[in-house]
Amino acid sequence: MPRFFHILFCALTHMLLASMLALLPLGPARAVNNDPVVLVHGFLGFGPEQFPGTGYLYWGGYHDIASHLRVYKGPRMVATATVGAISPNWDRAAELYAQIKGGCVDYGFSHARTPPVREQKPPGKCWAGDHAHNPEGYPLALYPAWDADHPIHLVGHSQGGTTIRALVELLEHGAPDEGDGDLYQGGKIGWVRSVTTLSSPHNGTTLRDAVLDILPQLRSPLRDWFQAGMWSWELAPDGARSFNAWARTSPYVYYFSIGTQATEAGAWCCNGTDRVIAPVQASNYQYPRIDMFPYYKTYAGEWIVPSLRQHGMGGYTQSAPGRVRIDSEWFANDGVVNTVSMRGPAGHPVRDYDGTAVRGSWNYLGTYRGYDHFDILNWPNKGPSADPIYERISDIIFDL
Repeated sequence: MPRFFHILFCALTHMLLASMLALLPLGPARAVNNDPVVLVHGFLGFGPEQFPGTGYLYWGGYHDIASHLRVYKGPRMVATATVGAISPNWDRAAELYAQIKGGCVDYGFSHARTPPVREQKPPGKCWAGDHAHNPEGYPLALYPAWDADHPIHLVGHSQGGTTIRALVELLEHGAPDEGDGDLYQGGKIGWVRSVTTLSSPHNGTTLRDAVLDILPQLRSPLRDWFQAGMWSWELAPDGARSFNAWARTSPYVYYFSIGTQATEAGAWCCNGTDRVIAPVQASNYQYPRIDMFPYYKTYAGEWIVPSLRQHGMGGYTQSAPGRVRIDSEWFANDGVVNTVSMRGPAGHPVRDYDGTAVRGSWNYLGTYRGYDHFDILNWPNKGPSADPIYERISDIIFDL
């Protein structure tokens, strides 16, 4: 009989403990960290105030990803940054630093004098680091407390990912020829806890080269953008190689990357691709899915439509001496960036994420098939919702 009561007592004790654990909050109290998150948009991106009255956001379209992340197992601090839409990574990094920490943008003494020449400290690009004292009426900085004791998580889409990498390089290593700007002093170790990139062209995108190789008479807004400035060099594989030699992977930061793919290998039928764009297909090339963002279907497949004399991303190759070799591994893409380029920068440590994050290495979270370059932002389209992807990122980074 005593043994019976002992077993009953143990069972009741376990049930009580389980009930108490179930009542514990699931938010920040159980998270390893609750550091702020800053979202950084990509090329041609825009801030949350860009289209007032429409409700349309870069991060979410008509659905607000930042707001979703604030309450997902929250509350969390999640902010969206606004940097130059067609600026090089260095300029965008300088703007990102001032916007988060506070102060006026400083592009650097030497950098500002390299073509295209720009003003080193332009007026009108300042943020208030002291919210209680702001006589100039500057916009408020996102997180003035930012330092090694108050680190942040950075999440970037497309060029936003390479912009973040430029910022980490400058934070930690500085740039001695750029004057006395705080960003260029270096030594800011531990300011960034994690970096997550979505669909980022770490090794460039062949979209730029393929578009610029088209016959001159075939004009498009995309071609005009690519020809507009030197910033586009960083988006090409050759320019990305130079950028990767400069923007190092920090041993103090957790890196995560996500790939997207919205093309399929050619088939005679039934592969989910747009047969109007590509009625005849070869199995060794890639073709845009029918649910890809419409404009980029014309560039994503074997041929650039309507040229049929110039290979698109799904068939573009080149092997000229001294240039980055482009072969069939580059064919799969999301309409804007080659999927192989999203994994991590060439020559840097990269691994498949296995549930354990490794600092100082790119932890690849996998390729999300069926997501094009804008599905990952939840822009209105026929593609799948990206909410589960951001929830997964949130679960990972707040457990670091």
